[in-house]
Amino acid sequence: MRLRLPEEHPTEPPTGYKIAHPVLSQDGTRTAFTGVSLGGALPYGVLADASCAYGLRHRAPHRRCDCGFHCVHDRAAAEALLCTAEHRAAVLLDVTVLGRYIRFERGFRYARQRVRTATVGPCACGTVAAALADAGWGRPGWRALAPSCAGCLRGRTSVSLAGFARLAGEGLRVVAGEGAAVAVAGLGHAEKLGVPELAAEAALLQARLDWFQAQLARLGEHGPGGGRKG
Repeated sequence: MRLRLPEEHPTEPPTGYKIAHPVLSQDGTRTAFTGVSLGGALPYGVLADASCAYGLRHRAPHRRCDCGFHCVHDRAAAEALLCTAEHRAAVLLDVTVLGRYIRFERGFRYARQRVRTATVGPCACGTVAAALADAGWGRPGWRALAPSCAGCLRGRTSVSLAGFARLAGEGLRVVAGEGAAVAVAGLGHAEKLGVPELAAEAALLQARLDWFQAQLARLGEHGPGGGRKG
């Protein structure tokens, strides 16, 4: 006799939490996320369908495979994963579970998802993040990003929290965590941004300006022919 899993028919889509690394396309026109374990080589957008990471032709999630998107029920359980060294620069995602899913004790494995909110942790220096900057690694065609404050950008390729949300589309919200004044970033036009969003954007622009001024000052120490003045 073939055993069948019990079926659920919820009136509202289930929700869950997971962690992922934010990524920026090589040409700087798209943003996405990449997982921290199975399927991490396949960046996904805000609204995405899962496929089998092993290249098998069955629909995800398959009962006899571990393919599909994964999330946990409890926010604290997802936040605990951010304590490990390899996941310190990841962001916390609040997701809606769509399509077929398999329920487990701690979470879901499922076919389709919508990322509703991405919570960005602090910069490596401990300051509240104002942007997501080049993390020094990536996937083919994608640069991995890590939280950065305005003072630590140092000319790296970066995108503000508002810019990341705008490029991702689909109503994504990006917020700065760690108890800071929440910088909601998901509105596409500057006139709709509030004080926290504009303050974060201003800090990012100021940091870039400071870096350019430092570079100009360094170049100014040399004469027109490249020799040092004096």
